[in-house]
Amino acid sequence: MKRSAAFVVILVLSVSAFIAGPALADEGQQTTPLEGFIAFTPYPTQEIATGETVTFNLVLRTGASPQVVKLNLNNLPDGWAATFKGGGHIIESAYVEPENDTKIDLKVDPPADVAPGTYDFTVMAHGETDSTTIPIELIVKDKLPPSLKLDADLPVLKGAPDTTFRYNTTLKNEGDEDLVVNLVADAPAGTQVAFKSGGQDVTSLPVAANESKKISVEMTPYTDLQAGDYQINVLAQGGDVEADTTLTAEVAGQSQISVAGPDGRLSEQAYVGKTNPVAIVIQNTGTAPAHNIQLTASPPAGWKVDFEPKQIPELAAGKQMEVTANVHPADQAIAGDYVVTVKAQADEAAQKSTEFRITVLTSTMWGIVGVGLIAVAVVVVGLAVARFGRR
Repeated sequence: MKRSAAFVVILVLSVSAFIAGPALADEGQQTTPLEGFIAFTPYPTQEIATGETVTFNLVLRTGASPQVVKLNLNNLPDGWAATFKGGGHIIESAYVEPENDTKIDLKVDPPADVAPGTYDFTVMAHGETDSTTIPIELIVKDKLPPSLKLDADLPVLKGAPDTTFRYNTTLKNEGDEDLVVNLVADAPAGTQVAFKSGGQDVTSLPVAANESKKISVEMTPYTDLQAGDYQINVLAQGGDVEADTTLTAEVAGQSQISVAGPDGRLSEQAYVGKTNPVAIVIQNTGTAPAHNIQLTASPPAGWKVDFEPKQIPELAAGKQMEVTANVHPADQAIAGDYVVTVKAQADEAAQKSTEFRITVLTSTMWGIVGVGLIAVAVVVVGLAVARFGRR
């Protein structure tokens, strides 16, 4: 029993020592409170262009007791102006409380004609018991003059006469001043040019210093353009500076076929049992030659239609050619109006078709036969009357 009790006492003492050890170690590592005060700026080195001002954000922090800190500058270049501002006012000192940072702005205004280079000066902060300094470095560079640049990804595009030509361009402000840029275009006759940025139609847009913006230039024809090259002169103007670029639309010729009758007539007559020639006019109203024009027809059931010639090897732009459609009505066709659709298909153009109204007439031969039969009947009746009338 004595041994067991001793073992329990030793165990309790060991655990107590284990628990107390880290606590004592933590007490030994407590952070020493800040004594006096410190001053600093998050960005002690800054870069500006000639003619610009700059503001440095200063932070004052004190330790156990509040105090008043006086501020001044050392080694500020001649001709430079600098002011300390706090709470919206120009100040020369600041009251700093423990655990409550005091923030101050230092505005530095170099002369307009300051030479490019690196300038160093110091902020001096004097407390009631301590002093500290903040080294400042200001790098002055030449200010870039206003400048614009306008480039096209693909300045030359090819398309058909009715194509909307879309060009992707980049407008860059290469100067150190923000600009509002106006966009204008010298468009070819019969076309309209629109500018888009971010999916919206624009005629002007702001471009910040050293910023680039994507602009889409769209040329839309009012009517089909003739084959050839068309230039679009685009001008970007911002203040006293401008940039331009020339875009080119290469319009390829395109054939366009039409089918009609002479003088626009779309009706003809036909007789059953006969070959009835119908004149058809094939015209190329496009801007390029049409090749291998195939002629076909969709006639009523039992009808036959063939063409002379069946194919036109080439038809120049603006030209026409007359072909003959030989129409054969069905043998059982009765008198009346029928529709025959004539189609023309070229290699480079869409198929065109036109409906012709064909009026079927009774053959004149049957009329002559009918008149003959009537005459024979009259003669027979006359002879019969003459012979039997005497009796």
